[in-house]
Amino acid sequence: MSRRTPLGPARTTSAAAGPRPAGRLARLLSSTAVQALLIVVALAWLTPLAGLLFASLRSDRDNASGGWWTALAHPSQLSLDNYTALLKDSGMAAAFGNTVLISVPTTVLVVGIAALAGYAFAWLEFPGRDGVFLVVVGLLVVPVQIGLLPVAKLFGAVGLFGSIGGVVLFHVAYGLPFAVFLLRNYFAEIPREMLEAARMDGGSEWRIFFRLVLPLGRPALASLAIFQFLWVWNDMLVALLFADSGSQPLTVALQSQMRQFGSNIGVLAPGAFLSLVVPLVVFFAFQRHFVQGVMAGSVK
Repeated sequence: MSRRTPLGPARTTSAAAGPRPAGRLARLLSSTAVQALLIVVALAWLTPLAGLLFASLRSDRDNASGGWWTALAHPSQLSLDNYTALLKDSGMAAAFGNTVLISVPTTVLVVGIAALAGYAFAWLEFPGRDGVFLVVVGLLVVPVQIGLLPVAKLFGAVGLFGSIGGVVLFHVAYGLPFAVFLLRNYFAEIPREMLEAARMDGGSEWRIFFRLVLPLGRPALASLAIFQFLWVWNDMLVALLFADSGSQPLTVALQSQMRQFGSNIGVLAPGAFLSLVVPLVVFFAFQRHFVQGVMAGSVK
């Protein structure tokens, strides 16, 4: 006791005397110079997006005659004709629909399966639980490129190669390790007393999962959904290999248009902008859960 007593007040005094790192960071970000710098960086990042938007609203002749910034002085160049032509292009419209059919089911399946597995690894006792979880964590280091050829042969043997279902299954398989790891760590932080109280009240594991665990895990689920949706929506490597001409997503369709960039800018620009806008809308819709979910699920 004689050794512990002086150490306690000394540590408390030093902690109170010095500002916390979070407080120092908040004061630093609130300074005028830092805010001005952040505005400049944001404008630099948004400039290509603005250029793509203006290019998608200009005709091919206007795009060929001058840069996109000339539309600021001549707003009459801007119109929605390119987007109208894009919607009438059956190939691009089908590619956009295929992207939705690939991204949405993949995200739902990954989040749903990972939530069940994360809860099982965190709170259910079964033989080999820790060993299986270590295997799942080990799969995080397996590159996607290693599985392309063997999975392509497997899908060809079972008739899934070149279909939307094959692309979805591939993304689900390679998205689950990270998803299970994230949700397991998040669910493990739920107080044990809360779950035990629910069991004492007669709640089954399914009822506890749906009525207690899922509402508490909403930030982690939202952040995982953003990660998975952005990964699948912007993917081109997997779709380029596993999708045929009838099931190719928007990224592959735009890549094929890049071969004739000069003559297809009227289709390429609005298609690329639509491909960029949808992930932005999804991100900003769930942004308030993003940082909280990732930080809470990364460490215990």
